[in-house]
Amino acid sequence: MSGNRPEHIAPPEVFYNATEAHKYSNNSRIQNIQAEMTYRCLELLDLPPSDEDEDIARPSYLLDIGAGSGLSGEILTEEGHEWVGMDVSGGMLEVALEREVEGDLFLADIGQGIPFRAGAFDGAISVSVLQWLCNADSTSHSPAQRLLRFFTDLFGCLSKGSRAVFQFYPESDEQVTFIMNYATKAGFGGGLCVDYPNSSKKKKFYLILFAGQPAVGAKPQVVPQGLGVEGSDRVAYEKKRERTKTRSGKRKNVKDVDWILKKKELYRARGKADVPRDSKYTARSRKARF
Repeated sequence: MSGNRPEHIAPPEVFYNATEAHKYSNNSRIQNIQAEMTYRCLELLDLPPSDEDEDIARPSYLLDIGAGSGLSGEILTEEGHEWVGMDVSGGMLEVALEREVEGDLFLADIGQGIPFRAGAFDGAISVSVLQWLCNADSTSHSPAQRLLRFFTDLFGCLSKGSRAVFQFYPESDEQVTFIMNYATKAGFGGGLCVDYPNSSKKKKFYLILFAGQPAVGAKPQVVPQGLGVEGSDRVAYEKKRERTKTRSGKRKNVKDVDWILKKKELYRARGKADVPRDSKYTARSRKARF
């Protein structure tokens, strides 16, 4: 029922208070769903391949819109990308800081604009956020004005020919048309991709927006067909969370010296007072305990 939708209960900065933010971020079911949708967003973002392996995307500078507690951001880091996260919920961003995610975080209302220079990002993703902009949470809020401001600023800060991919939960076909209308006014092309349209549980909506045409000679921008659609050349989406190795071939759980030094430098920059000093014993191997 629409009355149970979070955006109908309270504004995001109120709904996701400290308690709700921790509950959301520590729920294993939500973590798995968010991971699957983030990987799907990255797939639909269709980033250029790396020079070494065409099956791996080139490291890019991405914007995570509605970054929350950094669940999607952690995956962006694992995939080798640098990222900036924006969210209007201070409670969610506090959890992200506690979890020590590696992206830069901004407390901001995307309906009031995106404060980044032109062409700053190679792409943008967003999970479960876009529908919140369709609500008028105060008398000064106009969903139409907020959507137009958001899409206009987003178009400006994306590099030419890049994409923005939004996983969202529209209430109706009319709401999809309403959102797409303002994305088009801002200059975007693109359309809707629906995965598993005939499944009540697996059905997911992805709005794929093109920030202009790609460079001459690049492949044309085409909205991909959704998964589970008759005639699709893909039967199921690979759950990349099951992989044991990163893009570099190293196992995710192995922390080498460079990784540890980078984390310690990050902690010091954030003002942590109890960061151990570096020494010849940093990241040393230890015998297994029995």
